[in-house]
Amino acid sequence: MSRLRISEIFYSLQGESRSVGLPTVFVRLTGCPLRCGYCDTAYAFQGGEWFELDEVMSQIAAFDCKTVCVTGGEPLAQKACPELLSQLCDAGYQVSLETSGSIDVSDVDNRVVKVMDLKTPSSGEMEKNLYSNIEHLSEQDQLKFVISDRVDFDWACEQMKKRALTSRCEVLFSPVFSELEPTQLADWILEKHLPVRMQVQLHKLLWGDKPGH
Repeated sequence: MSRLRISEIFYSLQGESRSVGLPTVFVRLTGCPLRCGYCDTAYAFQGGEWFELDEVMSQIAAFDCKTVCVTGGEPLAQKACPELLSQLCDAGYQVSLETSGSIDVSDVDNRVVKVMDLKTPSSGEMEKNLYSNIEHLSEQDQLKFVISDRVDFDWACEQMKKRALTSRCEVLFSPVFSELEPTQLADWILEKHLPVRMQVQLHKLLWGDKPGH
């Protein structure tokens, strides 16, 4: 029987991506091979508890919500993650996966909405970007740049042009919470006439940095 090490399973509002604001069940898997400078879920690097997949499915069902987000940490660092994603889709859930973009996404069920990062210079982990993952994104998916300064912004613009990202999927720009003023990022996007969706982290505006939200 497949198992997953999980930091938390909780019910909240989606704070990011195209489905921002929707009531969602979050499954936060433990562990991540990256150490991004702006990481806000370092508590998920270690610890957690082991669950069989049927136990995970049972806990999710108890929330009576058909939207599920599998996140981390880096969920794809655990081999059983794709199996969980497929089981959720088979059970009729609307499923999204939040992934760092450093691990191959080709085995992820096509029914899953992938919300994938490209790590910016300020992350300190830019060399871990697996650019071949872009080929596995479709119009239902989203590619996210987390931006802390003008260097990150200019790099993201360069990647958009170089890799024709907006012709493949939706592109998200997100300011690092408490490091870049959202209005500054908004002004840069408007000045450049970028065809991107800007997002702020709704859950942090509502609840701060508390786990479980």
